[in-house]
Amino acid sequence: MTADMFLGVATGIPWTLAVTAAAFVLGAALGLPLCAMRLSNVALLRVIALVYIILFRSVPPLLWVFVFFFGLGSGYLPISAFEGVVLGLGLITAANMAEIYRGALSAIHAGQWEASEALALPSYSTYLDIIAPQLLRVSLPSSASYAVGLLKDSAIASTIGVTDISFNANYIAKSTYQGLPVFAIAALFYIMISLPVAALARAADQKLRARVAL
Repeated sequence: MTADMFLGVATGIPWTLAVTAAAFVLGAALGLPLCAMRLSNVALLRVIALVYIILFRSVPPLLWVFVFFFGLGSGYLPISAFEGVVLGLGLITAANMAEIYRGALSAIHAGQWEASEALALPSYSTYLDIIAPQLLRVSLPSSASYAVGLLKDSAIASTIGVTDISFNANYIAKSTYQGLPVFAIAALFYIMISLPVAALARAADQKLRARVAL
């Protein structure tokens, strides 16, 4: 186990972070309208959202990444390896975040909505000033847990050539025939990234709990 191994694996950290962050932001944004469709009064929208969620949560992430990169990327819609993995993981994240949002909304007491109506608050004010802060607080722990899981799933990027932590570790292991120390270093880096994310989520949750009362 040498410094060269550490440095070699460490060069993949920016790509690992980029894939994780981009997929999570994409999924968190798409999850909101998907959740709205899931709770819509229009049956067709509910069915579309439900089918989407079941489809993207039931098929392994690796297959979706292959579908978008090797399928769409093979002439239909040329995309880079980074774009392919972000699209695949991002759409999966959207399905999971939609369910997280839906669960968070169900945890908000019905009295919050009734009080808004009693005060004759406009819809945008109800959602932005009353519901959104509580939704953020309730969904934060689950979202943070999912983000940590997504960090681990980002290793899939290595299968299509993104030079992330896993890709570099695999390359170095094959080059040096020292798989155990190299992959131990890779595991250490994943832990080092995951722990601060979990700590930040706990700190943010505590602050939100102090400000938002359900």
